Amino acid sequence: MPTAPDRHPRTLLRALFDAAVAAAHPRLCVPPHLPPPPAKGRTIVVGAGKAAAAMARAVEDHWHGPLSGLVVTRDGYGVPCHKIEMIEAAHPVPDERGRAAAGRMLALVRAAKADDLVLCLMSGGASALLVLPAPGIALADKQAATRALLRSGATIHEINCVRKHLSAIKGGRLAAATPARTLTLAISDVVGDDPSVIGSGPTVPDPSTFADARAILAKYGIEAAPAVRAHLQAGAEESPKPGDPRLARAEYRLVATPTDALAAAAAKARDLGLEPIVLGASLEGEARAVGAEHAALARKIAADAIQKKPAVILSGGELTVTIKGRGSGGPSTEYLLGMALALKGARGIHALAGDTDGIDGSEDNAGAFIGPDTLARARDFALDAAACLAGNDAYSFFRALGNLLVTGPTFTNVNDFRAILIN
Repeated sequence: MPTAPDRHPRTLLRALFDAAVAAAHPRLCVPPHLPPPPAKGRTIVVGAGKAAAAMARAVEDHWHGPLSGLVVTRDGYGVPCHKIEMIEAAHPVPDERGRAAAGRMLALVRAAKADDLVLCLMSGGASALLVLPAPGIALADKQAATRALLRSGATIHEINCVRKHLSAIKGGRLAAATPARTLTLAISDVVGDDPSVIGSGPTVPDPSTFADARAILAKYGIEAAPAVRAHLQAGAEESPKPGDPRLARAEYRLVATPTDALAAAAAKARDLGLEPIVLGASLEGEARAVGAEHAALARKIAADAIQKKPAVILSGGELTVTIKGRGSGGPSTEYLLGMALALKGARGIHALAGDTDGIDGSEDNAGAFIGPDTLARARDFALDAAACLAGNDAYSFFRALGNLLVTGPTFTNVNDFRAILIN
């Protein structure tokens, strides 16, 4: 294989992204964690998330025994299954299809018997796809709360805390509803891999409270619908907490994490003759600010790396965007635009940032690329990079330059991936 200096920077960066995604694909990570079928009862599969259909297919391909169930995934992320029903629904703002699917799943697990096994498949995106509002809350009220939280800059931990306390199925309520043994196989898309945050934890204890949810809405100045405010204020049916006997038969296994994906990318980098510098999979913060910080780090490494072999800075995590403008984009493109402005055309530095699920924000791209010529080319196109950043319009900026990273559905989700090549 050609060494790094012999290959185009964009080709190298894309190879690292692909290695990270491949390491977390369900066909690879699910089969080793499958349990034996129950001795007497049935196996009922339920699940939600962008990887849910691919996970269900992996179960079908490696399962020996009767199987049935239902999973819900994002539009376009469906995979043909033969025994497990697959439904597509809206993300990140939930819709009626997701609500109906969640209601059917709750009915399935309630009807299970003590000898049955409920196999729950969870991945990023499940919080929006597995939507079943608590009694008294309309779907429209929950949709409005979700939109406001997504625009506010709240972290995924905060968003999911509110979601759990507006739900009849999240925060341990799914597992609490069944007498059957429950085994959850999860692909993590959250910083810290906390099971109670992944998909809002429908099968695990929830340490957060109604008071926490109220505080989050107050922190971001979100004026929720009257029914939402009343429900949170009453706090009548708190989610199951650690030690709740209803969850005594619930088991949880992480089958892929952002750290696994970064390790695969680092191994690929070494194969390509690059020196990986791994910052970790837990980075958080405002996307544009982190982009500027990483630009400074890349400059420093470039200055210290004269006559050394090329290096690549790898990181993962969950960056956020506080939306103030009317443009389009997501954390990965906003991170890159902030980085490009801070780099000011520094020589020898290229970068890729993308979401491993194939969608950055709500557009058709996973992320984008930048290089030393990004700002110069933008001027040729009469693009004002600073104005695009101020208007949260990073997507339009990179689309005009032809620098979008478009992958289509990846059928997994292990959060953001970033690689900065220093050659």
